[in-house]
Amino acid sequence: MGARPFIPPITGIETAKNLFPMRTYADAIHIKKALKASAQKRVVIIGGGYIGLETAASLKKMGADVTVLEREPRVLARITAPEMSEFFQDLHTENAVDVCTNKNVISIENTAHSNRIICDDNTTYLADVIVIGVGIKVNVELAQAAGLEIENGIKVDETCQTSNENIYAIGDCTFHFNPHYKRFIRLESVQNAVDQAKVAAAAICEQTVTYNTMPWFWSDQFDVKLQMVGLSTGYNQIIKRVELNHPRSLSVWYFKDDELLAVDAVNNAKAYVLGGRFISGKQRIDKAKLQDSTIAITPRSILKD
Repeated sequence: MGARPFIPPITGIETAKNLFPMRTYADAIHIKKALKASAQKRVVIIGGGYIGLETAASLKKMGADVTVLEREPRVLARITAPEMSEFFQDLHTENAVDVCTNKNVISIENTAHSNRIICDDNTTYLADVIVIGVGIKVNVELAQAAGLEIENGIKVDETCQTSNENIYAIGDCTFHFNPHYKRFIRLESVQNAVDQAKVAAAAICEQTVTYNTMPWFWSDQFDVKLQMVGLSTGYNQIIKRVELNHPRSLSVWYFKDDELLAVDAVNNAKAYVLGGRFISGKQRIDKAKLQDSTIAITPRSILKD
């Protein structure tokens, strides 16, 4: 299919006990069975991105003793602002997940009944179950064998057609042009695959269609629902807004100068919906009013004339 989990070249990873990626339904079932069979239910998750953190929250709810090891200085470092990283680090800490940053795993050793995970700073962690969540590897081998154009995935046009007019591609593996941001992108998103499938099917049926959906994503962790719209790449200013009397309802707005690029909304569907509308319409926002939580987020209250 579109992509497969990337398994990092860690010494001893091939012989580790109860080590799983988290990509498919089968992976989830295997992790659940391994956790149930373990005596101490110690889980180490390598990777502090959305997959790692979502898995940590789910396993913690199942009674596991969870540690997350992230190589970067903060969780979600490659995909969100420091303010959002801090929020989710605090969220997991409050829920008794041990989140450790600046942890580069270099080897895994078998013990009598578990695994010993060793980092390059000489710290060690014992795990009955290990979950790998450090990213994906795009599946382009079949496309390469078919002679298709490859660039950060399988390159497709606005109808999801590849360089071969008889072959279409959708999902995580595709490198497609986004008309709003005026550049080619590759999205690792369920919704992107669903939307592209509709476009490809229509194009095959000789209907006039183009793929121009605004990127959006979501993540559920503990009692928090994060909804994201747009792409924050290239931002040079952020505004963090915490809703009055609702400290668990907040949003982070990403700007490049006066252009709104993306919005991350935590327990705040209104900010997510309106943010998407403002991005699509390239509307200008009064940043001072946006930051003032006494002013409600509405088109009338925060948009510039």
